[in-house]
Amino acid sequence: MDIPRIFTITESAHRIHNPFTPEKLATLGAALRLEPGARVLDLGSGSGEMLCTWARDHGTTGVGIDMSSLFSGQAKQRAEELGVADRVEFIHNDAVGYVADEKVDLAACLGATWIGGGIAGTIELLEKSLRPGGIILIGEPYWLRLPPTEDIARGCLAGSISDFLPLPELLTSFADLGYDVVEMVLADQDGWDRYEAAKWLTMRRWLEANPDDDFSAEVRAQLTSEPKRYAAYTREYLGWGAFALMAR
Repeated sequence: MDIPRIFTITESAHRIHNPFTPEKLATLGAALRLEPGARVLDLGSGSGEMLCTWARDHGTTGVGIDMSSLFSGQAKQRAEELGVADRVEFIHNDAVGYVADEKVDLAACLGATWIGGGIAGTIELLEKSLRPGGIILIGEPYWLRLPPTEDIARGCLAGSISDFLPLPELLTSFADLGYDVVEMVLADQDGWDRYEAAKWLTMRRWLEANPDDDFSAEVRAQLTSEPKRYAAYTREYLGWGAFALMAR
């Protein structure tokens, strides 16, 4: 059980597997007014930067679930580095259907709503782990402006234009599901650049270290095409944000 190899190569040097900078992640933690001892569940926790830094900065505890053995290992190492290994736990497992043994104060899924088959299903899954009055945190792309063609949407790595919504419609969709949007922090252009462009050096270094690997042709093709694709499509059309929700 693991994620596709291309992601473990391209994002192996990432601490944050979405377009947030460390500063944005810190802003999000402060915006949520986390109390010491608050319990956090993170489905698709990646390399654990959110749970680890929030445990350090706010005294929270938590559990992260991720399918990547590499990222889960990095998360455990990060917890040791920051001195919070006694407050956060990382489990290498499929987060689909995961429900916490103990109710949490904040249940999060940032950038992995495929876990619940989309936003509505992921919110429903997170709600099962949430204490009454707790907060759900969803990280999701949205259209900065609607792509004029389906080809441009696919250039943003979406399946179609209908995969994402413009920001006002995305916020309305949360309300339609019976939730108040109580906070949001949006990625900025620098965050997108750091998330995407950092992959390119990682791929180049990997190619230099693995010239005879059977996977090298795929990595080379992606390194060749990604800078132009990102600049032409994702950078122009796609936003990303973390949205805090409370049931009405």
